[in-house]
Amino acid sequence: MRIMRSLLVFWISSIIITGCAVNQSSFSPNKKYSLQQVQQDYFVYQNVLEKHHPSIYWYTPKDSMDYYFNWGKEHLKDSMTEPEFRKVLSYVTSKINCGHTSVRSSKAAAKFTDTTRLAKMFPLSFKAWDSGMVVTTNFNRRDSILKRGTVITSINNKPTAAIIDTLFDYISTDGYNRTHKYQTLSNRGYFGSLYTSLFGLSQKYTVGYIDSTGHERSLVIPVYNAATDTMFRVGTRPFRPAPQPSKKERRQIQLNSTRLLKIDTVNQTAMMDLATFTRGYGLRKFFRNSFKALKKNNIGHLIIDVRSNGGGSVTNSTALTRYIAKQKFKIADSLFAVRRKSNYDGYIQNHFWNKLFITFFTKKHRDGFYHFGYFERHYFKPKNINRYDGKVYILTGGNSFSATTLFASALVKQDNVTVVGEETGGGAYGNSAWLIPDITLPITGVRIRLPLFRLVVDKNIPKIGRGVQPEVPSLPTVDAIKRNADFKVEKTLELIKKDKENPLNLLY
Repeated sequence: MRIMRSLLVFWISSIIITGCAVNQSSFSPNKKYSLQQVQQDYFVYQNVLEKHHPSIYWYTPKDSMDYYFNWGKEHLKDSMTEPEFRKVLSYVTSKINCGHTSVRSSKAAAKFTDTTRLAKMFPLSFKAWDSGMVVTTNFNRRDSILKRGTVITSINNKPTAAIIDTLFDYISTDGYNRTHKYQTLSNRGYFGSLYTSLFGLSQKYTVGYIDSTGHERSLVIPVYNAATDTMFRVGTRPFRPAPQPSKKERRQIQLNSTRLLKIDTVNQTAMMDLATFTRGYGLRKFFRNSFKALKKNNIGHLIIDVRSNGGGSVTNSTALTRYIAKQKFKIADSLFAVRRKSNYDGYIQNHFWNKLFITFFTKKHRDGFYHFGYFERHYFKPKNINRYDGKVYILTGGNSFSATTLFASALVKQDNVTVVGEETGGGAYGNSAWLIPDITLPITGVRIRLPLFRLVVDKNIPKIGRGVQPEVPSLPTVDAIKRNADFKVEKTLELIKKDKENPLNLLY
């Protein structure tokens, strides 16, 4: 049995990413599909989700999802382009309230987009939150008015609040988590991309804003033309060839951008930047070396920044948790798939391997579901070697998702751990993930991410559809955005300073 499992792990790790072949060698975003064609794709889309998604009715009752599926059918029409079809799918998919279920373009469309980067685009990026929307980047760099920190009140005469509400209808999230949606809109370029897909690309935009005197003004700005801007920069700057880093240096740069430990031995403080839990970045070795260095340098305060960490391998997030946890912990109270076989296996990526995984590693229970019993029963023990007993500050935000939420959930109640920032984007009660193949629709080639397992982290906490809440909130402000300040780090350093000034707080 052990040999068979080893072979299975080898096979699964060797999976070549495949999908249904769609003959679109010469792609055009204006290609039209007949009503019958999009109806056929929609039929596959709805049926696969209804039969295989483990949490399709978790936060949205069946009668409500039936309504949204019918809404999608009614909005199909003749001569739809792929972007128009994806718009309908994205609206319906977001109503499942699962952050791991989303709509992606066809491979042909994605390849086409990669080859047309020098296109016109929406000229602004924003930081959005429930108190407003503020400019973070103006791609038209000659614009001296709409600078970083400028509060935006409207675009093309539509109030920003109304625009955000519309965009929210097309963003998937766990439960009813608005923090993740706000952060998604704040990620560089995302607002402009989604806004353009819904409202179209304009040559000019009328932007309402608050000026330096506190008065509301409006300004007409042009679309950003990347090709013109690139030509302008190249034509005015002398060309100075820079030395190219070696392959080893490039790899190190890549690793440092995803995981880096910085130690201040004078102040006995360290900061661990951790942008992913994905395999392939040597994280287990990184954790081992990091906590060894923390112990060697007698570091009393550790900041772990997972604000941009969208998750990845649970093995890696668990490994990090074990260096900090004081007591044994579980990953999940329940973890199960709803079915093993499928009548739509030709449309589901890696279906054979996923079915094999479910066959070998799960067991069908009386509830009819296939439970991954190991994680439902197993408790992970804290590390004995180089376990960190100092004070830990975990920085979280709307991009903290999936395995990152498991990490924060396991430690949030521990007395030497403080979660600082905003609620996690991932659901505190649980999520649907683990194995996430693509559904590839047969006609358009549009892809939909399909999680196969439902994971309940802690069945004893309320299922209210929110993320892990920070113990010390640190929310955006217009002033902080204008100063380009890292307000969450500033807040954490204040906490550390107060802790050191208080003689009753002993260093660990």
